[in-house]
Formats: sequence, C-alpha cells, structure tokens
Amino acid sequence: MAILNITFGGLSADYPLDANVALSDADVRRIAVELVRSGGVRGLRVPALLDNAFDNYVVDRLTSNRGEKRIYLRPKVPFGAMAPIASAEASS
Repeated sequence: MAILNITFGGLSADYPLDANVALSDADVRRIAVELVRSGGVRGLRVPALLDNAFDNYVVDRLTSNRGEKRIYLRPKVPFGAMAPIASAEASS
C-alpha cells in the first residue's frame, strides 16, 4: 500500500493506493486524472480535467524509516531557474 499525494490548483490531498505493483510515472498521472475527475480525492474534484493535466508534473517516491511508501504528484517548481542575487556583503 502507498499513499498518493496530489497537489493541484493550490490544494493538496492524500489517497491510499492499493497497488502492490510498481507504478510508472505515466500510471501515477493517469490514476490521478481519474481520481480528480471522479472526486475520489477529498477536496479535489474537477470533472472536466484534461487527460494531460499532469503531464508536466513531477512524481516523487519516498519511503519512510518505518517502510511507509508515499508518492507525491506535484507541479514542477522553478528553483534554480534564476541566477542568485548577490548579497550586500559580496558587493562591498
């Protein structure tokens, strides 16, 4: 069993997956689309969600020290996209 956490539209919700197989990133995205369309994830229901809504999302897989598996489906973030701003100390 794993917990799928979906972040969409500024909201985040968990869904327990009964999948005992290794899911590909494409499988995770497809399952998430079906869950969000159907309202299977509490607080996230978008009936007209497009098939490709999660195509550019990142799939992270983590296992806790106790063996709990979590899968996070989240938007990409722009960390590192810009050059760092020089601090006042560095410019003096």
